[in-house]
Amino acid sequence: MTSAKILIVDDEPNILILMEQVLEDLEESAGVIILKASDGEAALEIIFREKPQLVFLDVMMPKISGLEVCRQVKQNPDYQDIYIILLTAKGQEYDREMGLEVGADCYVTKPFRPRDILHQTCQVLGIH
Repeated sequence: MTSAKILIVDDEPNILILMEQVLEDLEESAGVIILKASDGEAALEIIFREKPQLVFLDVMMPKISGLEVCRQVKQNPDYQDIYIILLTAKGQEYDREMGLEVGADCYVTKPFRPRDILHQTCQVLGIH
């Protein structure tokens, strides 16, 4: 079986570091590969090259927004099965609807609880 890949996309270095720390146990215990990007353009390149099973995607980013990245991935039949979790500081109902409208599978507002992120990751990837 090939290793599951997770892509973390955020333009805020502290969030990238936090997310990586939350998920690093899965690298050892489940052989998960963690990829990172700090803008939407890099995210799309990595998604189309590496085809991660799970993407944590910040909404507000330079170059291409997380919403647009999500839309492009979900509109491509070869990549529709990638599970996308939008991470955002914008917790209004309108923002949530926009995220779901572009195809996001889940919507998590910042600040988030690391334990929830880990639990959700294990659920999506089928890790027990």
